[in-house]
Amino acid sequence: MAKGHRSQIKRERNANKDTRPSAKVSYARVSVQKACFVLDAIRGKDVKSALAILTYNPRYASTVIEKVLKSAIANAENNNGMNPDNLFIEECYADKGPTMKRIKPRAQGRAYRIEKRMSHITVVLNER
Repeated sequence: MAKGHRSQIKRERNANKDTRPSAKVSYARVSVQKACFVLDAIRGKDVKSALAILTYNPRYASTVIEKVLKSAIANAENNNGMNPDNLFIEECYADKGPTMKRIKPRAQGRAYRIEKRMSHITVVLNER
């Protein structure tokens, strides 16, 4: 049943906006499972040590996540006026994106499906 007029519902939803600095990359060509290995390594760490971990991590997802983290730091500095030395990673997660389906020819006229998975990676920072 109705909980008020549509404009009132929108006003209430926008009133409690999240003001923490964040950055998101959509449709990153890395699977959620592979991105989560890297995200688990930096969750809760301060920004300086997280960047060091991402720089020397050999996984492909670490380069994508490093760009997102640098973007979140820039957002915190320029939009929110926060000091980058006091920032830490409060939340980081990867959501499932669309899957590209490709076909691989196999023996005797068969065809196997190859799924190229994508993810949406989000990094949320906060000040200590």
